[in-house]
Amino acid sequence: MAFRFQAVAAALIAVSLPAQIAAQASAPPPAISLEQRTLLRCAAAFALVAHDQAAGDPGASKWPDLRERGREFFVRASAQLMDEAGLTRAQVAALMEEAARDFRQQDTLDRAMPPCLLTLEASGI
Repeated sequence: MAFRFQAVAAALIAVSLPAQIAAQASAPPPAISLEQRTLLRCAAAFALVAHDQAAGDPGASKWPDLRERGREFFVRASAQLMDEAGLTRAQVAALMEEAARDFRQQDTLDRAMPPCLLTLEASGI
């Protein structure tokens, strides 16, 4: 009897977990400060450039190699956003995806990179 209850409980949790994650991702995120917005956008910019560099895109070679430092910045920025703004992982991921999509659609990545590189240098990473 106890085994059956545990199996049913585990099944209910497994079914409800994706719905909870989806609800968290679709819920409006708390307001974030300008500094946090900058971290978010720069992390997304670094992820795009690092991806392009890894793919051999010649346009990405004008920037310093961001495959390691950019990844570390991304991780730290994500953790900081979760800690300071109370964002969930799903909310951070959604905001990063939105920023990356904006960079690509508006073709603004090259304009964002110089100030983001200054932010990277100031971070000490």
